[in-house]
Amino acid sequence: MTARDVGSSAPGFRAAADTGDVPGPGVAPQSFADLLLSDLLVSPTLVAGETGTSREVSNVAVMAVPDIGPWLRAGQLLITTPAVLGRLAEPIDAFLARLDRRGVSGLAVRLDDPTATLPAEMSDAADELGLPVVVVSDLYSQVHPLSGALAELSARQVDAVFEADRLRRVLVDVVMAGGGFAELAVAVAGELGGAVLITTPDGRQLCRAGDESELNRLASSAALDSTGRVRTDSTEGGLGLHRLGDEFIAVSAISANGIDHGRLVHFSTGHPLRSEDLYLVEQAAAVCALVVARELVVSSVEEKHRANFVRDLLLGRGGEHEHVVAHAKTFGWDLDRPVVVVVIEPDPVGEDEPSMPTRMPLVERQARAFTSAVAGRDTGAAVTALATETVILMGVGTDTMNLVHELVAYVRGDGGGGRRPFGVGVSRPTDSVDGIPALYGQARTALKVGRQITGAWAVTHFDDLGVYRLLSLVEDDRELESFATETLRELTADTAEAQDMRRTLEVLLATNINIAETARQLHFHYNTLRYRVVKLEKMLGSFTDHPELRLDLSLALKIMAMRGINS
Repeated sequence: MTARDVGSSAPGFRAAADTGDVPGPGVAPQSFADLLLSDLLVSPTLVAGETGTSREVSNVAVMAVPDIGPWLRAGQLLITTPAVLGRLAEPIDAFLARLDRRGVSGLAVRLDDPTATLPAEMSDAADELGLPVVVVSDLYSQVHPLSGALAELSARQVDAVFEADRLRRVLVDVVMAGGGFAELAVAVAGELGGAVLITTPDGRQLCRAGDESELNRLASSAALDSTGRVRTDSTEGGLGLHRLGDEFIAVSAISANGIDHGRLVHFSTGHPLRSEDLYLVEQAAAVCALVVARELVVSSVEEKHRANFVRDLLLGRGGEHEHVVAHAKTFGWDLDRPVVVVVIEPDPVGEDEPSMPTRMPLVERQARAFTSAVAGRDTGAAVTALATETVILMGVGTDTMNLVHELVAYVRGDGGGGRRPFGVGVSRPTDSVDGIPALYGQARTALKVGRQITGAWAVTHFDDLGVYRLLSLVEDDRELESFATETLRELTADTAEAQDMRRTLEVLLATNINIAETARQLHFHYNTLRYRVVKLEKMLGSFTDHPELRLDLSLALKIMAMRGINS
């Protein structure tokens, strides 16, 4: 019996073999109710979760340590004691809910005192979840075929606790000596072997260490997408053990203050990774969180100062050009050159998946991603997270929009990776910081109108808006929609025929009523298009002879596209 796959969508991903399950050769899956009648459990008494006794049990494990996460499997009967449950770091109802989410079939508890009972909150939570809980007079029968393997698993868990304690002490010494992620990655690789990566929550590599041959193998592994990101676009952010042929990967979240800040990834081809290895990676990730917490204390003050400075610039309160340039240099920014303003704002979509670890605010995540993207392309650019958007002040190049598209492609990555969609607006350039407020308005307009026209992931330059710039100044949406309805009449209907005729009208206007060219573009016969023109003029008026009407029709079509009316 192999471990349950944690859900990665990468081709060939499946759970790592030999991850700590008790396989039980020759023991077929059976219901929890049938298991109670077997000789595995000693004097079992069902005390809660009776409605779940039809759950199928396919493997058994001993919970010898409170941090049981790496050893949890679907279809598992978990055997433990009150002493271990008493050391849980989470409330008992939250623990049972986690077992239920992971597909555990039931829990068997040996009470230290035969007259003792389980806590009321444990019984109530188990009943609500339909998770069977039994009490037994001993952990398991010594004569049952599975007993030897259970004892071995229990010993392995205890050994892992002692090894994790030693690893923690080694890594904490690195942190206390001032080490950061790079030094921790080297230390973890030295202790665990293989290759080690520390990444952002969406898989962008921050640092790497380990055996050179393993790092080279990892670079071409399906564990990474074509941009070099670790694949985290799966259940619970790709956490847990994975196997790709003879490659094994253990992934743990780096969390600080209840917020997900990244991933610690252990890659190995030398030997299979087991649950004990994942346990060590999780403990190492907890030490990595110390670095995050340390840096957050320092960066929060600095980031607030930077954000206030940029906000003043955007509002025209930055001061004299020389003062602004000098102040910007203290942050490593170069504003003494022609710059453009780029505004990035998350597109309105649903919330993060509930199974994902709690993430830092979305705008902060996107700002960090763009900071990383810009760093190798414009070292003097300013990247700041404001309340609802990320603002970049970057130098003007030979092809600014190509650079912006490169940044967007870098942040989006290949295959999505769980990244949230966003819109981008780009301004014209300015030579003086006095022009930055106007550029910010241009970028905001480009972002807003581009999103209305294109939808999600729109990247729009202010100069590409054309007449949409004027239409965006009309605040009364009802007036615009009324104009479009009165001008296009039946063509505003939400039908396939109306949409088809609008497309014909749009191409006719774009070709300046060139019937032959329009027929060619739409793949119509010339006479068919002539018939359509007659039909359109009966509905809309003689637009072929009246330029003013053609202008009205063109504006009405743009309003429909901009407002998403029957598009």
